[in-house]
Amino acid sequence: MVKLNKIYTKTGDDGTTGLVSGPRRPKHDLRVESYGTIDETNSAIGVARLHTADMPELDAMLMRIQNDLFDLGADLSAPETDDPLPYEPLCIIDNQVSRIEHDIDALNAGLEPLNSFVLPAGSPSSAHLHLARTIARRAERLMVALSRTKGERVSPAALKYVNRLSDFLFVAARHANDRGRADVLWVPGKNR
Repeated sequence: MVKLNKIYTKTGDDGTTGLVSGPRRPKHDLRVESYGTIDETNSAIGVARLHTADMPELDAMLMRIQNDLFDLGADLSAPETDDPLPYEPLCIIDNQVSRIEHDIDALNAGLEPLNSFVLPAGSPSSAHLHLARTIARRAERLMVALSRTKGERVSPAALKYVNRLSDFLFVAARHANDRGRADVLWVPGKNR
């Protein structure tokens, strides 16, 4: 269990941060950027949840995802190595990917079909979920870049999860827009 008694340690004053597995990395390191952007996604979802109390099913899904995102952050902050660790690292697992896929399917089943791209607008909950979606996409780009960096590893389950996350947030944003009936659609060339 995590126990935080002291919030500032001064160890990051030199521009580095410690990974869970011990080594220090620059704060601009791609791995640190990846889990930092997952944290940013989580915060954006927290703001969206200020507007989802009247949608208990969706709010419960978002709460589970927020917890999963801490798991994902832990996964990214303890990179896989060939060396044995004195603890069992926390990793995203395929079950979490399957659950988010189930949630996508459940929300998508009740949505109006799309005949255009959706603008990130509509209700406050939808707009905030769209913002969280775009942050999740940035996190995914960083994680993919990290996974393709020599000497770095990112688990396939973590990459699948972050890819499904942005899909979930898109469907959730539509669900929050009166199940797609209040979506704001793109009209190509409308303002020419």
